[in-house]
Amino acid sequence: MDVNLKNIVPVVLAGGSGSRLWPVSRTFYPKQFLKLLGEQSFLQSTLLRAAGVTAARPILVCNEEHRFLVAEQCREVDVVWDQLILEPEGRNSAPAIALAAWQATSVNPDAILLVLPSDHLVSDEQAFAKAVETAAGGAASGGLVTFGVTPDCPEPGYGYIEVEDVGAGLQCVRQFVEKPDAGTAEKYVAAGNYLWNSGMFVLGAQQYLDELAQYAPDMAEATRTSVENATRDMDFLRPSDAFLDSPSDSIDYAVMERTSRAQVVPVSFGWNDIGSWAAIWDESELDEQGNHLKGDVVALDTTNSYIDSPTRLVGTIGIDNVVVIDTKDAVLVADRSRVQEVKEIVGRLEKDGRSEHLYHREVFRPWGSYEGIAEGHRYQVKCIKVNPGASLSLQMHHHRSEHWIVVHGAARVTRGDKEFTLGENESTYIPRGEKHRLENPGKLPLELIEVQVGPYLGEDDIVRFDDVYGR
Repeated sequence: MDVNLKNIVPVVLAGGSGSRLWPVSRTFYPKQFLKLLGEQSFLQSTLLRAAGVTAARPILVCNEEHRFLVAEQCREVDVVWDQLILEPEGRNSAPAIALAAWQATSVNPDAILLVLPSDHLVSDEQAFAKAVETAAGGAASGGLVTFGVTPDCPEPGYGYIEVEDVGAGLQCVRQFVEKPDAGTAEKYVAAGNYLWNSGMFVLGAQQYLDELAQYAPDMAEATRTSVENATRDMDFLRPSDAFLDSPSDSIDYAVMERTSRAQVVPVSFGWNDIGSWAAIWDESELDEQGNHLKGDVVALDTTNSYIDSPTRLVGTIGIDNVVVIDTKDAVLVADRSRVQEVKEIVGRLEKDGRSEHLYHREVFRPWGSYEGIAEGHRYQVKCIKVNPGASLSLQMHHHRSEHWIVVHGAARVTRGDKEFTLGENESTYIPRGEKHRLENPGKLPLELIEVQVGPYLGEDDIVRFDDVYGR
């Protein structure tokens, strides 16, 4: 069937925490925003890949914490979105796709959704575009189509799809299979009619909603109501809290494993879900010893390893098949065959009430970033960077005072009822309880040192009176 490619609407799911790529990937700066395999982040590559298929503007679904990261990364690659939908709370992929489907059908009843996780890699984009066109034909005929990747090894970390014939093109799904153990994965690959479940889909938006209403009616109703009562916040669409009534479930469990419409296109377009540091090693350029070395690394008698140290010297001797990841506040050392277990470290950090799984030392904000330099009893020191033309909120703190020293650029400061400008090596004092704001009026980045003093120095000690970012 001929398909109008203008009806294909990319839906990019930009949530997720990427815990298996800790310590580089963290909850508030997860892997989809990282540039680990080139000049573009995984999100940016996904957006540009979709733009190679259709000129329709994408719908992105993300959470509150990532909204400005998503917006900035879109602007960096000149992608203009149709909608940037903020989930009130994560509810897995099925409700997230439903939000996009309700929005898409309100504009075009014939919309076909190209659903893409934001953190996958596809190396053959021409083959990808051809596969999407094939899948769109199935979707236009009423099918709910996924891509099944021809396996090149018995990978127990993926779900599988059983098909009739991997060489037959678009076809009905025999069954979806959960992630197997290693022995079962070997049997699937040997059988020759099992594919990896890629987690990418091409769906008629209305057909998906119809199936959702049949198999998960509470989810369909909650997402419909939340979109109907959505509010606009700057460039973002905020579904109402009716979304919180939706069950949490993946599209596989909620629809694909239950519908009679499930179809699959067998593909081989260089797909990788980048689910671990082993996957990063697989996709990286290796030296003659099988190593990928980034940053300041001296490796002696070291083979088949991935070592990343951007800020300080790391030396290795006599190791094989190892991953070493050095960041400013954490170091990971792991056998490359066991990096799937990194998420257990993240779980331990969360259980212990630590913050290293949540934040980097450098924390990104819509106006720039800040980085912790030192802390002790009743004090901490930060380096604050404010983008040209950007402004922090008008705010005050109940428990701390602040000293600001400009290192680079110029700062416009509001303190109480006074407004003044500071140049390099000039400083000011913000008493506890005083309303204040920091702005960068110039064309160069502003960098300053902030010294906080007080009995409580948490980031939640902020009372905002005015904020251009709507926080």
